[in-house]
Amino acid sequence: MVDDDAMKTVLAASLATARSSLLFKLDGLSERELRLPRTPTGFNLLGVVKHMSQVEIGYFGDTFDRPWPNRAEVVTLVQIDADPQADWYATEAETAESVFDLYRRVIEFVETSVDSLPLDAVGTVPHWSAPENSVTLGQIMVHVLVDLTRHLGQVDIIRESIDGQVGLSAASPNMPKGHDWDAYSQKLRRIAERF
Repeated sequence: MVDDDAMKTVLAASLATARSSLLFKLDGLSERELRLPRTPTGFNLLGVVKHMSQVEIGYFGDTFDRPWPNRAEVVTLVQIDADPQADWYATEAETAESVFDLYRRVIEFVETSVDSLPLDAVGTVPHWSAPENSVTLGQIMVHVLVDLTRHLGQVDIIRESIDGQVGLSAASPNMPKGHDWDAYSQKLRRIAERF
């Protein structure tokens, strides 16, 4: 059986890997490419970074009575009421670099929170109803990891459609080398056309 410290280490490493992969996926894109809506519902790459900043501030901060030090950087419920997508895009006043900077600072803040709390530390999610709002650090780590990796999958697809960049990271692309992707795609089209 895995003890709590070992489990916390695994979860923290998984979060770190997913965050690193997200930042890798967005590296080298222009401000326009990062902001451009890519789906009919306005999904945009920079919005993912802003959204995850807000998610992690809330779940690892407010939930465990560790408020984010600069509340002006937090999208409020009043803002969400006025614009339900307020945490999903960068405003004209926010640069891509400022959004990335916020996320890097949020990562440090979260790592400090995680390091200072045991896996079974109890917190209260302010925007969830009782009794589901009473959670442990472990539950929140899993919850955020699921959210982050879901959005990372979306980012993977969008980035590939922009310039063909694929893979987990520069050091570990996690893709077959020398594969003929055009031939592979044509094979899949031929199979699909039979149905």
